[in-house]
Amino acid sequence: MRSKLFVPGSRPELFDKALNSQADGLSFDLEDAVAAAKKDEARETLKTWLQSCAARNSQKVIIVRVNAMDTPYFERDIAEIVQPGLDMINLPKPDSAQAVLEAIELIEQAEKRNQVNRDGSSAVQLLLNIETPKALRIAYELASAHPRVSGLQLGLADLFEPASISRNETFAVHYAMMQVKMAATEAGIAAFDGAFANIKDTEGFRAEAAFAARLGFTGKSCIHPTQITMANEAFRPDDASIAHALKVIQAAEKADAEGLGAYVVDGKMIDPPFVQSALKLVAQARQMGLIE
Repeated sequence: MRSKLFVPGSRPELFDKALNSQADGLSFDLEDAVAAAKKDEARETLKTWLQSCAARNSQKVIIVRVNAMDTPYFERDIAEIVQPGLDMINLPKPDSAQAVLEAIELIEQAEKRNQVNRDGSSAVQLLLNIETPKALRIAYELASAHPRVSGLQLGLADLFEPASISRNETFAVHYAMMQVKMAATEAGIAAFDGAFANIKDTEGFRAEAAFAARLGFTGKSCIHPTQITMANEAFRPDDASIAHALKVIQAAEKADAEGLGAYVVDGKMIDPPFVQSALKLVAQARQMGLIE
């Protein structure tokens, strides 16, 4: 998911519009975007939509951000929202690996009750929000809690605002991003950059998305459709990088055949870490249809 568009769960008139957008993933929100008085109505509306043919046949990654585990809405969210066609539950503010396991237990119960196919390819995954100081500190523990955890997502507003940290402080943003990326990498899962709230600041969005891409993040959240194209562009491997990666892989195959441990491609010394990076980039390019 290069781009993941947030869609308020209380705005059903936006559901199909989002489905027709260029976003790779859609994150329907039952948490912050829905007022307390509208929680039950939004959940029921979203449940009905998830059961539609349009939702079930979509090629997009379908995600629902449920309410946090310490709210009275969480268990009902899981029970009603885990439906065939749902790809991920976005869990806000997880505070321990044990909490993640408890959430997964509820998901498994809902899958059985709602007749969701539970083989490895279709079991509902977890996308964990890293948006508290504790979650940032134990990010690897959260990331490695269970095989269903497939990604970490940075949430800077919740992380920074209570601590009076400016969202415009570049060092703070980069520090948090690096922490999340390293934890996700250690656990072998994806890292997703968070939202950029200033919709009018397109240059700020582009700069932050480009930095996240250089750090190896998979994609970025979008809170407005105008941000989708910018995110897709930022996380698309450029043609020069793809061409270089293909040369590295070809050179690696030749070097292996000749028993060489290190060699030069385009004036750069290449050894196993660079080959691994090249293989990953080429796989990503193939998945996007950029190469055969």
